[in-house]
Amino acid sequence: MFKINQNFTKLPASYLFSEVARRVNAYSQAHPEVEIIKMGIGDVTRPLCKAVVDALHKAVDDEAQAATFHGYGPEQGYGFLSEKIAEYDYRRHGIDMDADEIFISDGAKSDTGNIGDILSTADKVAVTDPVYPVYVDTNVMAGRAGELLADGCWSNIEYLPCNAGNGFVPSLPSGNPDVIYLCYPNNPTGTTLTRSQLKEWVDYCRLHGALLLFDAAYEAYIREDDVPHSIYEIEGAKEVAIEFRSYSKTAGFTGIRLGYTVVPKALKGLGDDGEAVALNPLWRRRQTTKFNGASYLTQRGAEALYTPEGQAQVRETVDYYLENARIIREGLAAAGYDVVGGVNSPYIWVKTPGTMTSWEFFDYLLDRYHIVGTPGSGFGPAGEGYFRLTAFNTRENTLRAVERLTGSGK
Repeated sequence: MFKINQNFTKLPASYLFSEVARRVNAYSQAHPEVEIIKMGIGDVTRPLCKAVVDALHKAVDDEAQAATFHGYGPEQGYGFLSEKIAEYDYRRHGIDMDADEIFISDGAKSDTGNIGDILSTADKVAVTDPVYPVYVDTNVMAGRAGELLADGCWSNIEYLPCNAGNGFVPSLPSGNPDVIYLCYPNNPTGTTLTRSQLKEWVDYCRLHGALLLFDAAYEAYIREDDVPHSIYEIEGAKEVAIEFRSYSKTAGFTGIRLGYTVVPKALKGLGDDGEAVALNPLWRRRQTTKFNGASYLTQRGAEALYTPEGQAQVRETVDYYLENARIIREGLAAAGYDVVGGVNSPYIWVKTPGTMTSWEFFDYLLDRYHIVGTPGSGFGPAGEGYFRLTAFNTRENTLRAVERLTGSGK
């Protein structure tokens, strides 16, 4: 009989957000009269901006005419979009970037999960803790993680705790990992690293020959001057780092899916023979084989974001969510909760009251206040005793949720 990939059986029974959805659905069925405010999964509520909608309509018209019809496109993305990305997201900020270093995909989640295809299964991995679960789970699937220990950690992964004790700033690794995942602004804690702090990570990777996988999906939320929008603002980063970005949380593309990954041509790893191998052509080969390209329609929609109208409209949307974050952060802080994040990020990281565990606080909020968030323990062992709320709901629901929480007499 055929054999399965045994690594999949090592994973917990369900993905974090699937478990959250299961519990919420069960509660809703048992209490149909209750109106639940969802501030858990990082899904947006604002519609696509007008510039994108207009571009999508035009792209549909293109597909309706033989002369302008587009079938299969280039797997790595259309040049009309990658050139805009290179110019607006990088060159205008002083970062030298070629369009063929940019790979357009159906989202940062896919790419952060799939990037391991071009890496050795023998590579040692380090992650901050708490962390976006996809980073860990996909390494479990690939066989890099080892065995799940009693403390919730995987035996072959180095965990770099981020908690109140270290100001949510991870220490550099001690185990000499080959691959390091960083996400800043951070999902889930909403915290950031300054330019000098990120330089330490780039310098470490250059010294130790490590690969830095930098998830910048929330860079549009950065408002403080000393927080880099791209890892490539740091000297030498193109020699050690891959950057992931997304249109989901900035332009409302959670439903139509689009993101991109930057694999610099200067970035090289070691082959089995000890020779240096460029990662850019490896990722191109992977994408052209296992991915058929993001849709023409979606890429035309994203192209419109790089017009003056599109830039202004995206800024307005991001500002809207940042105001929601401010309302949550200041409201909870005034009520006595310990909170971080929500300044350069749409996420607010809350210390659970007293001795409540993360899942106990989840059940407490759902049952008493009809509010859904995400238990911090789902993001890793260091997330226990914390809880994540998102700023992606409507202004009205955000205000109502804070009123419910702060009116508790805590």
